[in-house]
Amino acid sequence: MTAIVSIDRLSKTYSGGFEALKSVSLDIKEGEILALLGPNGAGKTTLISIICGISTPTDGAVRVGGHDVVGAFRDARRLIGLVPQEVTIEPFETVFNTVTFSRGLFGMRRDSARVEAILKDLSLWDKRDSKLVELSGGMKRRVLIAKALAHEPRVLFLDEPTAGVDVELRRDMWALVERLRADGVTIILTTHYIEEAEAIADRVGVIAKGEILLVEDKDRLMKRMGQKTLRIDLAEPLMDIPAGLAGYDLTLEGECALVYRYDTVGERTGITRLLNDLSAVGLQLVDIETQKSSLEEIFVSLVSETEAAP
Repeated sequence: MTAIVSIDRLSKTYSGGFEALKSVSLDIKEGEILALLGPNGAGKTTLISIICGISTPTDGAVRVGGHDVVGAFRDARRLIGLVPQEVTIEPFETVFNTVTFSRGLFGMRRDSARVEAILKDLSLWDKRDSKLVELSGGMKRRVLIAKALAHEPRVLFLDEPTAGVDVELRRDMWALVERLRADGVTIILTTHYIEEAEAIADRVGVIAKGEILLVEDKDRLMKRMGQKTLRIDLAEPLMDIPAGLAGYDLTLEGECALVYRYDTVGERTGITRLLNDLSAVGLQLVDIETQKSSLEEIFVSLVSETEAAP
């Protein structure tokens, strides 16, 4: 698949000496959904700002659709839609005019039918004549998304688009993302709702301290780095794990449950042997339940390792 965004050894150092990005390289494929995860201050917004031409890099290069974001800014920016974290819109303009004006900023012909379709997609059509100052926070967020889509971008950046918004908007947002992906739009998402990234992303990138820790197919990542746990509910309470079970990665949860951790990619889980040994030490089982690691657990583990490094 062709890369529509190419980032090559990108660095950003601010005047005070703070390194927000450290030689970041990344290719984003046309038509994919990439979830970019990282803690606050990791460099996510700085990276997006440079790609969108809002900030300039200290070193390195970015190309969008083959256009350098510095040397051919207008050509690159025309391909990009951005939904920022902050709500920055003219409060006394109407919804319809705001979205129409945004389309015109990119040199697109007036297309009322296109604007109508976008507003209907985002449940804004009945608010088309309302002034933005009259809208709720969730509705203003919808307008930001409509503005970003007005000029029919091929790359859409969603920087924490559903932070602090209602469940209905979140549901509409992800349904829209799926439709855009079907039309071939590339979507780069930053979010604190990691379960959403787990649900819709094709690939996951993790950034911390201005560096990309990994970029990998989501399913492959979860299979490679994930663990499974087996929860074993016991008929009688335990004070300690019996010595006969010392060879297993077991923890005591409360007094009536054991939790066993094992690799998902291991040739053998050891579960059969464990169950036999539980019986051998006289423990009676009531129930067992397996659970996979979530993307959030993998993310937290990766970032914790980076933060612990000197």
